Amino acid sequence: MKLGLVSAIADSMNFEEMIDLVAEAGLECVEVACWPVGKAERRYAGVSHIDASRVLEDDSYCKHILDYAASKKVEISSLGYYPNTMDGNLEKRTAAVEHIKKLIRASAKLGVNMVTTFIGRDQTKNVEENLELVKEIWPPIVKLAEENNVRIAIENCPMLFGADQWPGGQNLMTTPVIWRKVFAILNSPNIGINYDPSHFVWQKIDYIRPIYEFKDKIFHVHYKDIKLYEDKLKECGTMAYPLDYMSPKLPGLGDVDWGKYVSALTDVRYNGYTCIEIEDKAFEGSVEDVKKSVILSAKYLRNFVI
Repeated sequence: MKLGLVSAIADSMNFEEMIDLVAEAGLECVEVACWPVGKAERRYAGVSHIDASRVLEDDSYCKHILDYAASKKVEISSLGYYPNTMDGNLEKRTAAVEHIKKLIRASAKLGVNMVTTFIGRDQTKNVEENLELVKEIWPPIVKLAEENNVRIAIENCPMLFGADQWPGGQNLMTTPVIWRKVFAILNSPNIGINYDPSHFVWQKIDYIRPIYEFKDKIFHVHYKDIKLYEDKLKECGTMAYPLDYMSPKLPGLGDVDWGKYVSALTDVRYNGYTCIEIEDKAFEGSVEDVKKSVILSAKYLRNFVI
């Protein structure tokens, strides 16, 4: 396994500065945030360390990206973009789908051959209705990925944190039960999972057992921790907004048992990319805080990934 970083936390840095940070932390890889240039709609969104349009149009830019990363001994694990491709707003849906298609082509040109994203969800519709949307929206995306030899790794974050994402959330692929149904619809070796244990913690789902069942579908791994506040949960219950009773933390500062998690990954012989995802508000006060969060996380996870 290679240990790396999800670059979204370095939102104030350009590509070169971000790669420098990854290298200084002693990490081997990075999932590069590749949102369309523009205003972010939520935290950790809207970050664009690689311009996908420019990759497709400018060979010298493409070469610079690869050469600079290689000069720092950093591999690009994937191009990351996490929109809602099944948004009920058709204009937003179309824009998201088109950018994912652009990232697939850019990822192929860069030789990365991986895109990390969400499956999306119309938050006003039930699971069954959203599965019908998967049948409508995703086959052309998967076909393009197959044609370009690019794998798509879907993260299991429910995207259900506040009033604007209520009631259903904005990402359907949140549980093993739904994974089975989506993989039955999109029966392709090019679609799989970006496995994040933290989202299972607050859903009260076993985050170890699915590793064994879905071992062949785990294309990419996130290291993010979640801290549950049991006293708050006892008062508001699981039907409350999740951030009312939990918060994202640096790896080792929350409730994930990282020894068991990495042990399970080694059991199934996972040898891919594993990237630290930082969303801990305690480390967002300054650029120095961000750098400190990366160093601390890398140092901690070196107990398990060498």
